[in-house]
This record gives sequence, structure tokens and C-alpha cells, in this order.
Amino acid sequence: MKRRDTLKALSLSSFGLAVMPATTVAAEPKPLDDFKPGPGRTDEEIKRDKKLHEEVFFEKAELKTLAILSDIIVPADDKSGSATDAGVPDFIEFMAKDQPGLQIPLRGGLRWLDNYSKKLFNKPFAGISKKERIEIVEALAYPEIAKPEVSQGVSFFNLVRDLTLTGFYTTQIGFNDLEYKGNMPNAWDGVPQEVLDQYGFKYDPKYYDLEE
Repeated sequence: MKRRDTLKALSLSSFGLAVMPATTVAAEPKPLDDFKPGPGRTDEEIKRDKKLHEEVFFEKAELKTLAILSDIIVPADDKSGSATDAGVPDFIEFMAKDQPGLQIPLRGGLRWLDNYSKKLFNKPFAGISKKERIEIVEALAYPEIAKPEVSQGVSFFNLVRDLTLTGFYTTQIGFNDLEYKGNMPNAWDGVPQEVLDQYGFKYDPKYYDLEE
């Protein structure tokens, strides 16, 4: 099984997919003039979205580490793009601003990760090799077998993994990856001619044509 499939299966089976409220995520941050009224959106919600959009929580180095982690969890493959292609770091940034209770666990976890990486490889997580990053991730990704001394890192990785999966699979890229079609209208061309013939009915355009 591919690493992507393994981590996805572990996340879906052990922790569930919809662990956070579904939020629309775009690959690029939404321009402010795109915050327009729509069905089910109040003026207060639009105003709040604009305010959150203008705020900055993570530093560039922190976002870089989150991007690396999210792409390890959901890498690009021959079927779809990666977590960063789906805008997952922007989603995590939004969630940290939308739910302030996530800020300490996320920022504290990022610092723990860098300290742990420095302890093992003398460099922060973003500065080590891909192989070394995977070594750290595998030490954190499986709570049932993780060592007690990395329990804080396990909790942090669980949170990032849940946010990544939620962010990725609430985008069009994620829908396509799941081959989820949603509520799509069926095309109906009327009763088949063979059925009409079978019961002696004749097609009458006035009952079917909406335009004359």
C-alpha cells in the first residue's frame, strides 16, 4: 500500500474524516472583493470572514513546516494534487483564527517538532532531508505504538493530520480524489420510444417542449 493510502486509511479509520467544520478552501487566498452575499450567508458572517482573512497568525517558517507536513500526509499522485495544491495550509491558518483554542496546540506542536528534529538531526524540521522527515513522522503517526516520550508530538501530528484531511477532502481536488459526484441532476429525455410503442402511446410535443 502506498504511504498516502496508509496515512489516509489510518486517519479515516482511527480518527474520522469530519473532525472539523467543513470550510470552503481555495488553492489561492480569496480576494477581499470576492466576499459577497450569497445563499445562507449573513452580512455579519461576511464581515467576520473579511476580518479573519486580513489577520495573520502563523509566521512564514511555521506555514512552511505545515505545508511540508500536510504534503507528507496527502502527497500528490497520478490521481490528484497534494494537500498544498488544495490550499490546506491556508485552511489550517483559517481554522487557527476561527477557533483560537487551536492556536496553542498548533504553535506549541510546531516548536516541539523543531526541537525534536534538532535533537535527532541538528536542524529544524524544514531543514532536514525527506528521509529524515519521514522517520520523524513515522514515529508520531501511529499512536498505538508510539513511544511515551513523543506523546506531545503524537497529539500535534494527530491534530495536523485531522485538519489536513478535513481541509483536503472539502475541496474540489478532494472530491475528485474520492470520486464523489454529489447531488448531480439527471438528464431525462422523456419516455423511451420503445416503451411508448409498447403501450400504444404517441409522442406529443406539447406535453414535453417547454418552448414553442
